[in-house]
Amino acid sequence: MRRMLAILSGFFASLALTLAGTVPTFAADGVTQLTWFGHAAFRIVTPKGKVLYLDPWLNNPMNPAAGKDKDALAGIDKADYILITHGHFDHVGDSVALAKKTGARLVTNFELGSNMAKLLGYPKEQMGFDTLMNIGGEIRIADGEVTVAMVPAIHSSGMQDPHAGPNAPDMVYGGNPGGFVLMIKDGPTIYDTGDTAYFSDMKLIREQYHPDVGLINVGGHFGMEPDMAAQAARAVGVKLAIPQHYGTFPILTQNPGGWAKAVGKAHIDALVMKPGTTIEFKGARRVK
Repeated sequence: MRRMLAILSGFFASLALTLAGTVPTFAADGVTQLTWFGHAAFRIVTPKGKVLYLDPWLNNPMNPAAGKDKDALAGIDKADYILITHGHFDHVGDSVALAKKTGARLVTNFELGSNMAKLLGYPKEQMGFDTLMNIGGEIRIADGEVTVAMVPAIHSSGMQDPHAGPNAPDMVYGGNPGGFVLMIKDGPTIYDTGDTAYFSDMKLIREQYHPDVGLINVGGHFGMEPDMAAQAARAVGVKLAIPQHYGTFPILTQNPGGWAKAVGKAHIDALVMKPGTTIEFKGARRVK
């Protein structure tokens, strides 16, 4: 009887944590996980259990874990690295709070990292020459399990200055905008476009890195319009294309269906994820 009560107690405790949105500690299982939280915010869990966040505006209005009375960071207990493509508020997002909570190291361009430490309070000890980089360079993180390449993006990268006085500019230099190619050992190679416009040299990303998965901005207005975003998927030669950076604001593309149809005509799998959902890869192949 006591054993049964103990089992039931453990079950209901686990259920309570799940309902509260608490994320358990990730265990290495040889699978790469990719979760989309809406807008441009993703989480990657590597086969060895390292946790990477991309452009973590987690409290964006598309994320079901966020809302008037909910903080999307409340259920997060692990992050090893935070990668930021450029300085706009919807990409810097909740990175500082997430870093302070988890100790995650910052991967971004040197100027943006420096200004985030100075103006936003990102812990300076959680960045350095091992993680700050620039376009054309590559670094190895996660004990060598992940190689990160920063690639060009045609966009802008101003960062908001919360300390700006009435006669000072609201925006400061955020370095050059970029995209990331993440080469995961025993996992897929993932290309995050950032907010770039389409540019013909995307074919060089294909030739150099041969990405398996593309996280492609399709929202228009501030980034690629859907038809050009479909051309981007073709140019980089991904096997699986996932749309991002749409639907969050009224001025953005609300439905990526037209983009997905155009991508399908190029014989590329298009996957429209729901915010808060996760897909898995075994090696470079999607299994779930």
